[in-house]
Amino acid sequence: MKTKREDVRNVAIIAHVDHGKTTLVDGLLKQSGVFRENQEVQERVMDSNDIERERGITILSKNTAVFYKGTKINIIDTPGHADFGGEVERVLKMVNGVILLVDAFEGAMPQTKFVLKKALELDLKVIVCINKIDRPEARPNEVVDEVLELLMDLDASDEQLDCPFLYASAKRGHAMLDLNDTSSDMTPLFDAILKYIPAPEGDPDAGTQLLISTIDYNEYVGRIGVGKVDNGKIAVNQEVMLMNHHDPDKKKKVKISKLYEFDGLNKIEVREATVGSIVAISGIPDIHIGDTLCDLENPEPIPFQKISEPTISMNFMVNDSPLAGQEGKFVTSRHIRDRLFRELNTDVSLRVEETDSADCFKVSGRGELHLSVLIENMRREGYEFAVSKAEVIYHTDERGKLLEPIELAYVDVPEEFSGTVIQRLSERKGELQGMSLGSDGSSRLEFSIPARGLIGFRGNFLTMTKGTGIINTIFDEYAPYKGDIQYRKQGSLIAFESGESVTYGLFAAQQRGTLFIGPGERVYGGMVIGQNGKAEDIELNVCKTKHLTNTRSSSADEALTLTPPKILSLEEALEFIDKDELLEVTPKSLRIRKRQLDSRLRKRESMK
Repeated sequence: MKTKREDVRNVAIIAHVDHGKTTLVDGLLKQSGVFRENQEVQERVMDSNDIERERGITILSKNTAVFYKGTKINIIDTPGHADFGGEVERVLKMVNGVILLVDAFEGAMPQTKFVLKKALELDLKVIVCINKIDRPEARPNEVVDEVLELLMDLDASDEQLDCPFLYASAKRGHAMLDLNDTSSDMTPLFDAILKYIPAPEGDPDAGTQLLISTIDYNEYVGRIGVGKVDNGKIAVNQEVMLMNHHDPDKKKKVKISKLYEFDGLNKIEVREATVGSIVAISGIPDIHIGDTLCDLENPEPIPFQKISEPTISMNFMVNDSPLAGQEGKFVTSRHIRDRLFRELNTDVSLRVEETDSADCFKVSGRGELHLSVLIENMRREGYEFAVSKAEVIYHTDERGKLLEPIELAYVDVPEEFSGTVIQRLSERKGELQGMSLGSDGSSRLEFSIPARGLIGFRGNFLTMTKGTGIINTIFDEYAPYKGDIQYRKQGSLIAFESGESVTYGLFAAQQRGTLFIGPGERVYGGMVIGQNGKAEDIELNVCKTKHLTNTRSSSADEALTLTPPKILSLEEALEFIDKDELLEVTPKSLRIRKRQLDSRLRKRESMK
């Protein structure tokens, strides 16, 4: 018989990127007594990975738990970027309700819509929390109306429309039910969780059923499966059947060797867990997301949501440039292959396929950010490899017509730049769907645009809006191919020979365009050293020194002044490269090169 377990609540925090999810979790942790009074706590304590801390984004969902009035509240912090949407979709299977966080100034954004839609489809209870009410330009009342409109657009039931609204400043650590209240802490939010989020229910006497929703990976214990006990109990040393609803052939008897529950930021070992508990299980080597651990006598797997398909792919290959193998620790195809397949342990939205060449792997993901985070992680771990330009993944319909992924792009720019942005996005086959003016003189433009039209656009976008524009995109649908797009109007400046760059050679080269390198850097024939102001590629000799004669002195060289080179970040380099170019990635350097280094063979190929 199904019963409710009143001493537990399971809740996920969902929101658009940068609306304050991780900061809110900080506040809940601090006020529930997880830390000692005098304990030093870093900000955004849940973002544990270096890249998450540097970029201020959450990439992997995290679990934590706090106690309030004798009830254990399991909290899951989820990512906000659309590229990591696969994480959010699965995590929602573990909870009975969500806290939807909305910025009091920005209002409902594309990702807010995406995560809310997923929550409503799963019939989860929603608590809306209007965050950052202490921002000087906050407009909480209008944002409440926007969220109600969004709920209606998403066909929410009357019960779902009747959700509670709270106002908070996660940074200052207080929440309130009414804007006129004075509150010094998060108590109203804790009370709302106990009051509105249903307790988990299940049959404690039935056979075991536990759906794995996330996978953690640890070098010492291997894979750790995290999920919620739906029915029955689970205990250490118990034998269970490992099954998968979407893969009927998967059936394997396994033993639970270690069982953990979450407490604050730690995992604590427990002997057994019952209905409604979120637990972590280690010791099962081939456990995957979507697997169910079931009772041996009556095994029944739980259906789960199919993970969204990737929309963009890149080739990762062994670096074969003249400077290969000099800076990386792991350089062979076996190293790269093992590392990419290991990434599949934790990242579900990623696909890795082998190609005709043993040195090249096709890696597909949800977006440029998704793949650039993987490249950056590998680079920091000492890998050296080359990657090709990102390309979208096409489908064909039953009539054999080519379909491509279309994104919805929401652009916020000061009004004076809106004309330029509309023109540039139209050139990339974008269609303007709507336009609204904000109270502060900014325009919000809504575009439907092919995903390939956005490849390499963000860098240009920041330049044309002088760094003030914000662009948010989200996958919409597959639609018929929209026609060819010209990506880059400028050509590349290419080094003509191998050697070391010299001021004299660079001085002559900088008149042709923007340089990416300074003096004293190693170059090789076929390496891209800058961007030409015009459309064609030009080969230059940057290793050229000046011949000394008896009439000229060498000191005359000192008068040559170089413009500082434009040093490209990983994202900028990935955006810059063209289809006939590769990006060479090593722990120390990023170099752009032509696929075909020999200039004669390059000319021959272009003539074809």
